Amino acid sequence: MRRARSGAAAKPRGQKRPGASGTSGAPAAAPAAAPSASSASRTRRSAGQAGGDSRAAARQPSAKRRPRQSSPRAQEAGPGQPPPELPPLPLPPPPPPPTPVTPATTLPDLGDQRERWETFQKRQRLTFEGAAKLLLDTFEYQGLVKHTGGCHCGAVRFEVWASADLHIFDCNCSICKKKQNRHFIVPASRFKLLKGAESITTYTFNTHKAQHTFCKRCGVQSFYTPRSNPGGFGIAPHCLDEGTVRSVVIEEFNGTDWEKAMKEHKTIKNMSKE
Repeated sequence: MRRARSGAAAKPRGQKRPGASGTSGAPAAAPAAAPSASSASRTRRSAGQAGGDSRAAARQPSAKRRPRQSSPRAQEAGPGQPPPELPPLPLPPPPPPPTPVTPATTLPDLGDQRERWETFQKRQRLTFEGAAKLLLDTFEYQGLVKHTGGCHCGAVRFEVWASADLHIFDCNCSICKKKQNRHFIVPASRFKLLKGAESITTYTFNTHKAQHTFCKRCGVQSFYTPRSNPGGFGIAPHCLDEGTVRSVVIEEFNGTDWEKAMKEHKTIKNMSKE
């Protein structure tokens, strides 16, 4: 009985566990798969490390890449210091003030004469300023006429308000005798140079009070500033245009003894006054 039991008990011990046999077959291949999976995982880890190394190498700056240059302000501040602050921008200039609007020129209250005045302006082809000037000239220089004249070449032209009956001085001083300087005297306010200021030159001598002006081109003296009346003009009657002179009276003046002649003459020194 003991032998039978021990034989029966030994039978299970003698059974071989699956996969323990070294012979080839399908059951024996399963244990070899485990080392293959572990080696594959190690291969993946090494490949991942190699990829990380390559990415890290790509992130590293290339030796050929140029170094980053710092700004001039950072260079001035020095390493480790913040750059200096920028100065504040200037404020824009204020806008110009608006241009005042000048009201249009309107006629004064002329009452019943308004229509007559406007008709006169149209007939004479005058502006309001021109009509006012004509009115002032007529009454301010009442009894006077407007003479016009100039030099020989026409470069110098002027106008002067004076009587139609001219009082002419014939001086015999050294220069007036040589150039036959006969002239009548008017205040400066009644004389107007129309053109030729750039064509005029001046000669002076002795006291230099008399300004002998003449045209640089033709040499004609059509007017000048006399020593006797430095606040007026001496006009040469022979340089006036025809048609405005009615008569001429000539008075001799002893310019060779100028101081004595001026002292004895009663009216010549006042001829340039209004």
